[in-house]
Amino acid sequence: MNRNTIIEELKKQGKSIGLSIAEISNYPEPGVSFKDITPVLQSPELFNRVNTALADLSKCFGKTDLVISPESRGFLFGPVIADRLGTGFIPARKSGKLPRAVIEESYGKEYGTDMIQIHTDAIEKGQRIIIIDDVLATGGTAKAIARMVERLGGIVAGYVFFIELCYLGGSNFLGNDKVLSLVEYN
Repeated sequence: MNRNTIIEELKKQGKSIGLSIAEISNYPEPGVSFKDITPVLQSPELFNRVNTALADLSKCFGKTDLVISPESRGFLFGPVIADRLGTGFIPARKSGKLPRAVIEESYGKEYGTDMIQIHTDAIEKGQRIIIIDDVLATGGTAKAIARMVERLGGIVAGYVFFIELCYLGGSNFLGNDKVLSLVEYN
């Protein structure tokens, strides 16, 4: 099976999984349609299917040395995918949460701004990194992580998301050729 066939098969699976995602209107603020993944997390079978699909999408980017995910919901998938790929995991944390020397980046979100950090010794020059998160909205969080990866000499091999809010343009912001998402909302 070639890469495009694998991706198309996974997208079909993503559509069925998408039926288990609850949509909450006007949360956390008016105008936002929040995608609640807790129904997926409560089902061992669905959670396993999602993680298998995300790991398979990650393999489309070739050799990977590390997986990095932001807190908080990215942490639900990143370590599991790293384990399935046989790589290490890097936590990208909110400001003040990491105990050693850090680098940080500020970023814009769908409904505000924030700061994210990783340890300065987390990445070695030339390592290939996949950034995994639960939702791609505007792409601000993932782009901030990518800037830190590059500042430390790493290479962003690609981005993998459980859910993509296509109407917010995050894929365009990150580079369409480097973004794969399981469930898409247009």
